[in-house]
Amino acid sequence: MAQEHILTLSCPDRVGIVATLARLMERHDCFIASSRTFGDPGSGWFFARLVFHGPDGDHVPVALLGDIEESAAELQAEWNVSPVGQRMRTLLMVSKSDHCANTLLYAARRRELPIDIVGIVSNHDTLKDQFAHFGLPWFDVPVTPETRPGAESRLFEIVGKTGAQLVVLARYMQVLSNEACRRLEGRCINIHHSFLPSFKGARPYHQAHARGVKVIGATAHYVTADLDEGPIITQVTETIDHTYTPADMIETGRHLEGTALLRAVKAHAEHRVFNHSGRTVVFAR
Repeated sequence: MAQEHILTLSCPDRVGIVATLARLMERHDCFIASSRTFGDPGSGWFFARLVFHGPDGDHVPVALLGDIEESAAELQAEWNVSPVGQRMRTLLMVSKSDHCANTLLYAARRRELPIDIVGIVSNHDTLKDQFAHFGLPWFDVPVTPETRPGAESRLFEIVGKTGAQLVVLARYMQVLSNEACRRLEGRCINIHHSFLPSFKGARPYHQAHARGVKVIGATAHYVTADLDEGPIITQVTETIDHTYTPADMIETGRHLEGTALLRAVKAHAEHRVFNHSGRTVVFAR
Protein backbone atom coordinates (compact mmCIF):
# COMPACT_ATOMS: atom_id res chain seq x y z
CA MET A 1 0.00 0.00 0.00
CA ALA A 2 1.29 3.43 -0.94
CA GLN A 3 2.57 5.70 1.82
CA GLU A 4 0.08 8.51 2.32
CA HIS A 5 1.06 12.06 3.23
CA ILE A 6 -0.74 14.96 4.89
CA LEU A 7 -0.72 18.45 3.43
CA THR A 8 -1.84 21.17 5.84
CA LEU A 9 -2.29 24.72 4.65
CA SER A 10 -3.72 27.94 6.10
CA CYS A 11 -3.96 31.35 4.47
CA PRO A 12 -6.21 34.36 3.93
CA ASP A 13 -9.43 33.13 2.33
CA ARG A 14 -10.11 33.80 -1.33
CA VAL A 15 -11.83 32.25 -4.31
CA GLY A 16 -10.09 29.28 -5.94
CA ILE A 17 -7.90 27.86 -3.17
CA VAL A 18 -9.50 24.40 -3.28
CA ALA A 19 -9.24 24.37 -7.05
CA THR A 20 -5.57 25.35 -6.83
CA LEU A 21 -4.81 22.47 -4.46
CA ALA A 22 -6.74 20.00 -6.62
CA ARG A 23 -4.87 21.11 -9.75
CA LEU A 24 -1.53 20.72 -7.99
CA MET A 25 -2.36 17.15 -7.07
CA GLU A 26 -3.66 16.35 -10.54
CA ARG A 27 -0.60 17.87 -12.21
CA HIS A 28 1.67 15.46 -10.33
CA ASP A 29 -0.60 12.39 -10.59
CA CYS A 30 -1.30 12.41 -6.83
CA PHE A 31 -4.43 10.76 -5.49
CA ILE A 32 -6.40 12.67 -2.81
CA ALA A 33 -7.66 10.12 -0.28
CA SER A 34 -9.44 12.64 1.93
CA SER A 35 -9.92 16.38 2.13
CA ARG A 36 -11.09 18.71 4.89
CA THR A 37 -11.42 22.46 4.37
CA PHE A 38 -12.91 25.36 6.30
CA GLY A 39 -13.25 29.03 5.51
CA ASP A 40 -13.77 31.02 8.70
CA PRO A 41 -16.02 34.00 7.97
CA GLY A 42 -15.09 35.65 11.26
CA SER A 43 -11.34 35.82 10.66
CA GLY A 44 -11.38 35.59 6.87
CA TRP A 45 -8.94 32.70 7.08
CA PHE A 46 -8.91 29.40 5.17
CA PHE A 47 -7.73 26.02 6.48
CA ALA A 48 -7.13 22.77 4.58
CA ARG A 49 -5.92 19.26 5.35
CA LEU A 50 -5.43 16.83 2.45
CA VAL A 51 -4.34 13.21 2.69
CA PHE A 52 -2.76 12.07 -0.57
CA HIS A 53 -0.24 9.69 -2.09
CA GLY A 54 2.01 10.08 -5.09
CA PRO A 55 2.19 7.94 -8.21
CA ASP A 56 5.36 6.08 -7.19
CA GLY A 57 4.21 4.88 -3.78
CA ASP A 58 6.22 6.06 -0.80
CA HIS A 59 7.65 9.38 -1.91
CA VAL A 60 6.18 12.84 -2.45
CA PRO A 61 7.22 14.11 -5.90
CA VAL A 62 9.93 16.73 -5.42
CA ALA A 63 8.35 18.82 -8.15
CA LEU A 64 5.06 18.82 -6.22
CA LEU A 65 6.78 20.29 -3.15
CA GLY A 66 8.25 23.00 -5.32
CA ASP A 67 4.86 23.82 -6.83
CA ILE A 68 3.21 23.87 -3.38
CA GLU A 69 5.86 26.30 -2.16
CA GLU A 70 5.29 28.54 -5.17
CA SER A 71 1.49 28.49 -4.74
CA ALA A 72 1.81 29.03 -0.99
CA ALA A 73 3.88 32.15 -1.58
CA GLU A 74 1.16 33.50 -3.86
CA LEU A 75 -1.55 32.61 -1.33
CA GLN A 76 0.48 33.95 1.63
CA ALA A 77 0.01 30.52 3.16
CA GLU A 78 1.71 28.47 5.85
CA TRP A 79 1.97 24.82 4.84
CA ASN A 80 3.51 21.50 5.79
CA VAL A 81 3.71 17.97 4.38
CA SER A 82 4.14 14.99 6.74
CA PRO A 83 3.87 11.21 6.26
CA VAL A 84 0.69 9.67 7.65
CA GLY A 85 1.53 7.69 10.76
CA GLN A 86 4.83 9.47 11.44
CA ARG A 87 5.24 9.28 15.19
CA MET A 88 5.71 12.55 17.01
CA ARG A 89 8.42 12.65 19.68
CA THR A 90 6.58 13.57 22.88
CA LEU A 91 7.78 14.54 26.36
CA LEU A 92 5.41 14.06 29.31
CA MET A 93 5.46 16.25 32.41
CA VAL A 94 3.83 15.01 35.62
CA SER A 95 3.61 15.86 39.31
CA LYS A 96 1.80 13.48 41.67
CA SER A 97 -1.28 12.34 39.69
CA ASP A 98 -0.80 9.41 37.32
CA HIS A 99 -4.11 9.05 35.47
CA CYS A 100 -3.44 11.28 32.45
CA ALA A 101 0.10 10.01 31.90
CA ASN A 102 -1.10 6.41 32.22
CA THR A 103 -3.75 7.03 29.57
CA LEU A 104 -1.17 8.36 27.11
CA LEU A 105 1.48 5.75 27.93
CA TYR A 106 -0.98 2.89 27.42
CA ALA A 107 -2.35 4.32 24.17
CA ALA A 108 1.15 4.94 22.82
CA ARG A 109 2.25 1.41 23.72
CA ARG A 110 -0.76 0.00 21.87
CA ARG A 111 0.05 2.31 18.93
CA GLU A 112 -3.34 3.98 19.23
CA LEU A 113 -1.48 7.30 19.28
CA PRO A 114 1.05 8.32 16.62
CA ILE A 115 3.58 9.40 19.24
CA ASP A 116 6.84 8.12 20.71
CA ILE A 117 7.14 9.12 24.34
CA VAL A 118 10.80 10.08 24.78
CA GLY A 119 10.83 10.76 28.51
CA ILE A 120 9.00 11.89 31.62
CA VAL A 121 9.82 15.08 33.51
CA SER A 122 8.59 15.54 37.07
CA ASN A 123 8.97 18.03 39.88
CA HIS A 124 8.40 15.17 42.36
CA ASP A 125 9.65 11.58 42.57
CA THR A 126 6.22 10.26 43.62
CA LEU A 127 5.54 8.43 40.33
CA LYS A 128 9.08 7.42 39.43
CA ASP A 129 8.85 3.80 40.59
CA GLN A 130 5.30 3.42 39.26
CA PHE A 131 6.36 4.37 35.73
CA ALA A 132 9.70 2.52 35.81
CA HIS A 133 8.34 -0.54 33.96
CA PHE A 134 7.82 1.57 30.83
CA GLY A 135 11.61 1.87 30.56
CA LEU A 136 11.53 5.56 29.71
CA PRO A 137 14.08 8.18 30.71
CA TRP A 138 12.97 9.89 33.94
CA PHE A 139 14.08 13.45 34.64
CA ASP A 140 13.84 14.86 38.16
CA VAL A 141 13.43 18.63 37.89
CA PRO A 142 12.38 20.06 41.28
CA VAL A 143 10.82 23.52 41.16
CA THR A 144 10.49 26.27 43.74
CA PRO A 145 9.83 29.96 43.12
CA GLU A 146 13.54 30.60 43.67
CA THR A 147 14.76 27.80 41.37
CA ARG A 148 12.19 28.19 38.58
CA PRO A 149 14.57 29.85 36.05
CA GLY A 150 17.13 27.07 36.48
CA ALA A 151 14.45 24.38 36.35
CA GLU A 152 13.09 25.76 33.09
CA SER A 153 16.59 25.92 31.63
CA ARG A 154 16.93 22.26 32.53
CA LEU A 155 13.56 21.53 30.91
CA PHE A 156 14.69 23.03 27.62
CA GLU A 157 17.93 21.07 27.81
CA ILE A 158 15.79 17.92 28.08
CA VAL A 159 13.58 19.02 25.19
CA GLY A 160 16.69 19.47 23.06
CA LYS A 161 18.36 16.24 24.21
CA THR A 162 15.27 14.12 23.55
CA GLY A 163 14.30 15.89 20.33
CA ALA A 164 10.78 16.38 21.71
CA GLN A 165 8.39 17.90 19.20
CA LEU A 166 5.48 18.01 21.66
CA VAL A 167 5.36 18.60 25.42
CA VAL A 168 2.31 17.38 27.33
CA LEU A 169 1.49 18.63 30.82
CA ALA A 170 -0.18 15.45 32.07
CA ARG A 171 -1.36 16.97 35.35
CA TYR A 172 1.89 18.85 35.86
CA MET A 173 1.02 21.16 38.73
CA GLN A 174 3.49 23.97 38.16
CA VAL A 175 2.95 27.22 36.30
CA LEU A 176 5.35 27.79 33.42
CA SER A 177 6.88 31.23 33.01
CA ASN A 178 5.75 33.53 30.22
CA GLU A 179 9.07 32.95 28.47
CA ALA A 180 8.69 29.15 28.65
CA CYS A 181 5.14 29.43 27.30
CA ARG A 182 6.42 31.56 24.43
CA ARG A 183 9.17 29.07 23.55
CA LEU A 184 6.70 26.17 23.63
CA GLU A 185 3.92 27.98 21.78
CA GLY A 186 1.86 25.64 19.63
CA ARG A 187 3.64 22.52 20.86
CA CYS A 188 2.64 22.24 24.51
CA ILE A 189 -0.74 20.84 25.62
CA ASN A 190 -2.30 21.09 29.09
CA ILE A 191 -5.37 19.53 30.74
CA HIS A 192 -7.64 20.82 33.48
CA HIS A 193 -11.20 20.47 34.74
CA SER A 194 -13.80 22.45 32.81
CA PHE A 195 -15.26 24.41 35.70
CA LEU A 196 -12.92 27.30 35.02
CA PRO A 197 -13.22 30.26 35.35
CA SER A 198 -15.45 29.19 38.23
CA PHE A 199 -14.14 27.21 41.22
CA LYS A 200 -10.52 28.24 40.94
CA GLY A 201 -7.86 27.07 43.33
CA ALA A 202 -7.96 24.18 45.76
CA ARG A 203 -10.67 21.52 45.94
CA PRO A 204 -12.62 22.60 42.82
CA TYR A 205 -14.85 19.50 42.90
CA HIS A 206 -15.83 20.21 46.48
CA GLN A 207 -16.67 23.78 45.48
CA ALA A 208 -18.73 22.50 42.54
CA HIS A 209 -20.51 19.97 44.74
CA ALA A 210 -21.46 22.71 47.20
CA ARG A 211 -23.02 24.68 44.33
CA GLY A 212 -24.98 21.70 42.99
CA VAL A 213 -23.21 21.50 39.63
CA LYS A 214 -24.88 19.00 37.27
CA VAL A 215 -22.33 18.82 34.44
CA ILE A 216 -18.60 18.23 34.86
CA GLY A 217 -15.89 17.91 32.26
CA ALA A 218 -12.30 18.45 31.16
CA THR A 219 -10.57 20.81 28.75
CA ALA A 220 -7.34 20.19 26.81
CA HIS A 221 -5.71 23.29 25.38
CA TYR A 222 -2.47 24.77 24.13
CA VAL A 223 -0.37 26.42 26.80
CA THR A 224 -0.07 30.20 26.76
CA ALA A 225 0.98 32.83 29.26
CA ASP A 226 -2.72 33.29 30.11
CA LEU A 227 -3.05 30.54 32.71
CA ASP A 228 -5.55 27.83 31.64
CA GLU A 229 -6.92 30.11 28.91
CA GLY A 230 -5.00 28.90 25.85
CA PRO A 231 -6.68 27.85 22.58
CA ILE A 232 -8.97 24.90 23.30
CA ILE A 233 -8.41 21.67 21.38
CA THR A 234 -10.88 19.27 23.02
CA GLN A 235 -13.54 19.31 25.73
CA VAL A 236 -15.51 16.38 27.14
CA THR A 237 -18.40 16.52 29.58
CA GLU A 238 -20.64 14.20 31.53
CA THR A 239 -23.97 14.81 33.20
CA ILE A 240 -24.17 14.05 36.92
CA ASP A 241 -26.91 14.34 39.51
CA HIS A 242 -27.53 15.09 43.17
CA THR A 243 -26.36 11.64 44.28
CA TYR A 244 -22.74 12.34 43.33
CA THR A 245 -20.41 12.98 46.24
CA PRO A 246 -17.24 15.06 45.81
CA ALA A 247 -15.31 11.77 45.64
CA ASP A 248 -17.60 10.55 42.82
CA MET A 249 -17.06 13.80 40.96
CA ILE A 250 -13.29 13.57 41.35
CA GLU A 251 -13.28 10.00 40.03
CA THR A 252 -15.42 10.91 37.03
CA GLY A 253 -13.25 13.97 36.43
CA ARG A 254 -10.12 11.82 36.26
CA HIS A 255 -11.63 9.68 33.49
CA LEU A 256 -12.76 12.76 31.57
CA GLU A 257 -9.34 14.37 31.88
CA GLY A 258 -7.64 11.29 30.45
CA THR A 259 -10.09 11.12 27.56
CA ALA A 260 -9.83 14.81 26.70
CA LEU A 261 -6.03 14.78 26.80
CA LEU A 262 -5.84 11.63 24.67
CA ARG A 263 -8.09 13.16 22.03
CA ALA A 264 -6.16 16.42 22.00
CA VAL A 265 -2.76 14.74 21.66
CA LYS A 266 -4.10 12.49 18.92
CA ALA A 267 -5.54 15.41 16.96
CA HIS A 268 -2.29 17.38 17.28
CA ALA A 269 -0.07 14.43 16.30
CA GLU A 270 -2.28 13.72 13.29
CA HIS A 271 -1.94 17.34 12.13
CA ARG A 272 -5.67 17.97 12.46
CA VAL A 273 -5.41 21.13 14.58
CA PHE A 274 -4.91 24.67 13.30
CA ASN A 275 -4.11 27.27 15.95
CA HIS A 276 -5.05 30.74 14.73
CA SER A 277 -5.66 34.01 16.55
CA GLY A 278 -6.34 32.44 19.94
CA ARG A 279 -8.72 29.72 18.79
CA THR A 280 -8.47 26.41 17.01
CA VAL A 281 -9.91 24.66 13.99
CA VAL A 282 -9.92 20.90 14.61
CA PHE A 283 -10.77 18.64 11.69
CA ALA A 284 -12.33 15.23 12.17
CA ARG A 285 -10.34 12.26 10.92
